[in-house]
Amino acid sequence: MPRFYCPDALAIGLHLDLPDTVAHHVNVVRLAPGDTVTLFNGDGGEYTAVLDAVEKRRASATIKAYTPQDTELPYSITLAQALPEASKMDWIIEKGVELGVSAVQPLAARRCVVKLAGDRAEKKLSHWQGIIVSASEQCGRNRLAHLAPVADFRDWISQQDLHRRVLLSPRATQSLADWARHQPPQALTIMVGPEGGFSDEEENAALAHGALALSIGPRVLRTETAALAAVSALNAIWGGM
Repeated sequence: MPRFYCPDALAIGLHLDLPDTVAHHVNVVRLAPGDTVTLFNGDGGEYTAVLDAVEKRRASATIKAYTPQDTELPYSITLAQALPEASKMDWIIEKGVELGVSAVQPLAARRCVVKLAGDRAEKKLSHWQGIIVSASEQCGRNRLAHLAPVADFRDWISQQDLHRRVLLSPRATQSLADWARHQPPQALTIMVGPEGGFSDEEENAALAHGALALSIGPRVLRTETAALAAVSALNAIWGGM
């Protein structure tokens, strides 16, 4: 059944005009009045709706049922990703959402080639929010991962965080998998550097603020691989796959 994000208050019996983006998608996949779709608004659970009208630029539906469906991980993972080159961040966010990441924190680190500020940062955040929505529609998640504004690494690392922070570093003496096997499932913030990794000063600052340095294993992974490998490892060890 096609799934669509609808950022409105939803309730059984409600008749509503679908957002323009959803109406466009309904036309693209050639749905017709009487067809059934699934709607969700990011607050949890999903709604079964029947299309009432499908026009070129408009579509409407009536909600018929609610299901308290929840596919979230039983622990929270925040991905603090230093900005990578080109479109790698798109890939990281999309796959991170599919794997269950609950929040994404883009970081501006010393070795980041990409620099984002002002209007350019706002456009990127809007683009990434769209990726979160699309990935959630595809993978069956009914809660949207939170996307934080781009933060300077030095400012962000000094902030207090209730989650344990894990710094992925090839120089760490213990692997994430080995550590996780001896720990109960818990909320984590996984820190991933850009191409070239975090600088020594950044790693030292992270450790000084309580971060735990762990490795992914004996091989050095690309930045777009490291975060996804880490989340997959936690899924396998702590459950949630």
